[in-house]
Amino acid sequence: MPASAAPVKTSAMTEKKVSAAPAIKSKNHYDKKPSQWGRKLCIYAFLILGALTMIAPFFWMLTASLKEPGAVFSYQKAWWHDWVPTTFVWQNYTKALEAVPFARFYLNSIFIVVCTTAGQVITSAMAAYAFARLRFAGRDKIFFAYLATMMIPGAVTMIPVFILLSKLGWINTYKAMILPGIFTAYGTFMLRQFFLTLPKDLEDAAMIDGCSYFGIFWRILLPLSKPALATLTIFTFMGSWMNFMWPLIVVNSEEKFPLPVGLAYFQSLYRTDWTLLMAGSVMMILPILIVFIFGQRYFVEGIKLSGIKG
Repeated sequence: MPASAAPVKTSAMTEKKVSAAPAIKSKNHYDKKPSQWGRKLCIYAFLILGALTMIAPFFWMLTASLKEPGAVFSYQKAWWHDWVPTTFVWQNYTKALEAVPFARFYLNSIFIVVCTTAGQVITSAMAAYAFARLRFAGRDKIFFAYLATMMIPGAVTMIPVFILLSKLGWINTYKAMILPGIFTAYGTFMLRQFFLTLPKDLEDAAMIDGCSYFGIFWRILLPLSKPALATLTIFTFMGSWMNFMWPLIVVNSEEKFPLPVGLAYFQSLYRTDWTLLMAGSVMMILPILIVFIFGQRYFVEGIKLSGIKG
């Protein structure tokens, strides 16, 4: 009897421990929930605050473009009228199109941006492939020297480049706005770092099959580099589309002005037509939004995969 009673007691104690374990785990689980909720609440509040600070200028620009002339900075109104206009004047957009040769400025910007973006992506991809995969004397030294140009501010090179373009007779031409922008050390660096992450086994297999270096670059590396190429395309498009200073320096003919320079017509020495200026600005950012929306998936993926990965 004593020998048979011991196992029963042990089994009862084991069952008691097993039944108590979930209660302890559940208690600790519920104790941690409030802290997790508080952490998530702080994160979401921070993200919402950051999103509002980014959206607020665009929202103000949109509402200012729909106000009556003279109502943008009027002090005889409630504070919330700065964000929500009392009347919506949609005619500001048609007036902006008629006040200046807006369509001409738009076409100029599209032509300049497409040429600059395509040229920069092509030259950066080819240079990055040479620095990442080809072996030649002084490759790393040339790359570091090329990379060192990123430390030179653009304002330092404006005068030398302007003098060079003047000697070539390219001032007041589309070439002066396009060609200096199709070479970039940043794009070469970013794509080179991305190419280094791709496996070389695919290239070795292609070379065994008789594929040339250009065939490897065109058929293997470029299709695998869509995220990085999309990221560089978006960055280049945005930078070229919003470029104001360089076209203002090298172009003095109204028929060749891009859109950022053309919007300056709404500003004068004594007066600024804010409603028409904001209407033109809204129409100006639409292509950037469209490009970003269609390339957002590749853009986010490129930020994760390329970056400064070595």
